[in-house]
Amino acid sequence: MVALIIGMLICVGLALAVVALVAIPARRDGRDILTPKGDEVVIALKERQQSARQRLSRGDDDEDTDEAAPSDGDTTLVEATEPTHADAGTRS
Repeated sequence: MVALIIGMLICVGLALAVVALVAIPARRDGRDILTPKGDEVVIALKERQQSARQRLSRGDDDEDTDEAAPSDGDTTLVEATEPTHADAGTRS
């Protein structure tokens, strides 16, 4: 187990060394790190994040009502009819 952890730390160290030797000097020279496709992906992710934040902020305003409409991601708790394995150890 110790050998695995040491191996992983060596891999992380090598990855940081590659970034330090390649990406940092390239960025200082003014070259872009991402390709044009990568830039498009980052822009799309930022737009999705912004729209999600807007939905969340609108959702906070809706909490003032007595009953909020459930969203697609809502789950409901269902009471189990049979005891589960966790319950078996508590009963005598």
